[in-house]
Amino acid sequence: MKKEVVSIYVDNKANVLTRVVSLYGRRGFNIDSLTVSATNDPDISRITIVFEGDNLTLNQIIAQTEKLEIVRSIKTLEGKNSFFRELLMVKIAADKEKRREIKEITDIYRAKIISLEKDMMVLELTGAPDKLDAFLNILDDYDIVDICRTGVTGIEK
Repeated sequence: MKKEVVSIYVDNKANVLTRVVSLYGRRGFNIDSLTVSATNDPDISRITIVFEGDNLTLNQIIAQTEKLEIVRSIKTLEGKNSFFRELLMVKIAADKEKRREIKEITDIYRAKIISLEKDMMVLELTGAPDKLDAFLNILDDYDIVDICRTGVTGIEK
């Protein structure tokens, strides 16, 4: 099983997301990540879904998704031919001593400090999912209060 990233262009109408997501659920596919965004055409939205599966699973879900009348097009985004990004925000309990250490990690990963309080920091990082995972792995030694990730979005090269 490998992670698959599917980009679906759909009509920009009410209940479209529900119809697409429920198709995945009815077929027993677990969605790892889901993002929805506008496109350059106001009549079309883009849904990016990440799930685990093999080639048979991928072919089945693509065929079933294509049958929905709200779907304009669907394609698989391959790693070597696409860019993937995600946004991460992390709130960390940090006293004066820990802030310096965390700042060094933040600089190495080119993250941003978006809030700094006496006993708390909020960091922001945008990048490929594996970069965010590595950043969180390093921060695991600190007191992480909260994490928020947007989910993967991707575009072909």
